[in-house]
Amino acid sequence: MFYETEKNNHGLDFNPFKSLVIPRPIGWLSTLSPDGIVNLAPYSQFIMLNFDPPCVMISSGAHPENNRLKDTVRNIEQTGEFVFNMATYDLREAVNISSTFVGPEVDEMAMAGLTAAPSRLVKPPRVAESPVHFECKWLNTMTLPGYKPETNASLVMGQVIAIHIDDAYLTPEGRVDVLKIRPLARLGYYDYTSVESVFEMAPLDKGEMAARRRKGLVGEAVAR
Repeated sequence: MFYETEKNNHGLDFNPFKSLVIPRPIGWLSTLSPDGIVNLAPYSQFIMLNFDPPCVMISSGAHPENNRLKDTVRNIEQTGEFVFNMATYDLREAVNISSTFVGPEVDEMAMAGLTAAPSRLVKPPRVAESPVHFECKWLNTMTLPGYKPETNASLVMGQVIAIHIDDAYLTPEGRVDVLKIRPLARLGYYDYTSVESVFEMAPLDKGEMAARRRKGLVGEAVAR
């Protein structure tokens, strides 16, 4: 099949685009309003932007109520801070609950039955039940124009200034045990998946550049 995205003339019951860019990691972000109210929400349009320094980004559509900014975006812009909490298979029900549209006065972390844990360098709390957290400082927000004003997206970028990893999810060799964490990822429709298998493919190129590339791929520390 073929269709033009602006015309949306695919002839299917559901637009297939979100089911083709998969799997997508979930940015489960906790923020604080200026009044100190906790907000927790999952964003499936989430990505790592850089590693030195580490930076991440979410893309947030408008709130269905009056096309206003979602509470997460507003809180980040007003306070300059947020926390990424890794969504896992064991926490899938809480992730789903926290995606419910409620008023800004509602604490979704409490609503989902989760425990707030203090962060070290930022004010928003962490989800204690999550095995991995990034404490982040807001860098900037860009507006990505949609075909219609109501489909504009806010691209919110932040720098990761601190990372928490539960030691129980590190292997004896000092690697992150992804299979034990079982991170949750978004597909299309109402579908999700989680990491249940891992395989390795080492680079095939040779020489000094290849050696440097290998260090980058595995995340070896860069000398400063």
